[in-house]
Amino acid sequence: MKTETIIVANLKCNGCATTVKNELSKITGVKRVEVDIEKDSVTISHEDVVRDVIIKKLLSLGYPEATEKNGLLLQLKSYTSCMIGKMNNS
Repeated sequence: MKTETIIVANLKCNGCATTVKNELSKITGVKRVEVDIEKDSVTISHEDVVRDVIIKKLLSLGYPEATEKNGLLLQLKSYTSCMIGKMNNS
């Protein structure tokens, strides 16, 4: 099993964390997801998941890798994901 940490943009609250955990956990091979809002990091333990699959999923949710361009559209996506996470966290 491999574990890797990815630094992402737009993590703001527990709603964001919930969305990221729920969505990354749906990827086949992902065993554990931990989100650290303070460090803007997502740590994933997985079996043979291609890193690009994880990065693309994060990007689609509005949480691009910190090295990616973080434009307005991605910020809006992250706000939507955050709200969904807040509703699911209730």
